Amino acid sequence: MPALNNESAVKTQYASSANLSTRMSIHAKYSTNKQGFGNWITAHYPVSAGMSVLELGCGTGAAWLNQREIIDACSRIILTDFSEGMLAKAKDTLKLYSNIEYAVVDIQHIPYANRSFDLIIANMMLYHVPDIPRALLEVRRVLREGGTFCCATYGENGIMEYLAGLFQEYGVSEKANYTFTLQNGRQQLQAYFDTVERYDYEDSLEVTDVNDLADYIFSLTGMSSLRALPRETIIKVLNAASVHGVLKVPKEYGLFLSC
Repeated sequence: MPALNNESAVKTQYASSANLSTRMSIHAKYSTNKQGFGNWITAHYPVSAGMSVLELGCGTGAAWLNQREIIDACSRIILTDFSEGMLAKAKDTLKLYSNIEYAVVDIQHIPYANRSFDLIIANMMLYHVPDIPRALLEVRRVLREGGTFCCATYGENGIMEYLAGLFQEYGVSEKANYTFTLQNGRQQLQAYFDTVERYDYEDSLEVTDVNDLADYIFSLTGMSSLRALPRETIIKVLNAASVHGVLKVPKEYGLFLSC
C-alpha cells in the first residue's frame, strides 16, 4: 500500500479500532505459530523491577491484557497513541489495570523530559511516521542511558506481496509501505543507537475460510486497486489458490532491540 506520509491519513485509518481489530483477528485465527506475535514481542522486553515504560502507538492495548507480571513490576507505564479513538479503546481494554497512564502523543514530538524511560516501545507503527529520523531522535532523547528501544515491524516478503502477486493479472501491483522494514530498519536505527539487534518471528497463515481474508483485504487503507475489485472476484481468486481448502499465506514479521 502507498506510504501514509501525512497525519490526516493516519488519523483516518486509525480513527477507530474496527479495521485494526479485523486485521488482528485473522492472525489470531489462522497463524501457524500459536505463541502469537504479541506474546513473542513481550517475551523480548528486558523487564526489571521499578522500570519506567513508554509505549508509542499502543493501538487497542490488547498486547498488555495478560501481562500483569510486567505491569506490576514497573514503577510507571504510559501507553500512548496518535489516535484518540484508539486510545479510548486501549483504556477500555485495560480498565482492570489501575496503574497505567494514557496520553495522546505524536512520536515526532514526545512531551516528556530527557532520559525519562528505561524501555520505549514502538511496535508496528514507524512506517506510518512522516519524519522517521525526527521520531528516532525523540526516542533517543527520552530513553535513559542503558535503556532499550523495542520496535516491531514487517518485512518485504509477506502478506501484501503475496496478495499483489496473486492478483497481478487484475492490475494489482501495490505493495506495502517500505519506509521502515526488517530489511532497512537496522540501518536507520544505527544512526541513533550503539547496538541494534534483529529478531525474526517465524510464522504464516493457513486460511480455511477465504471470506475472512477478504474482510482483511477490505479493512486495508492501501492496496486500493485490490479493494476496487468485486468481492466475488476476490473470493474466486483466493479459492483457486487454496489447496484442499487451505490457503497458505507467507508472513514476515520481527523486531529490533536497540540500546
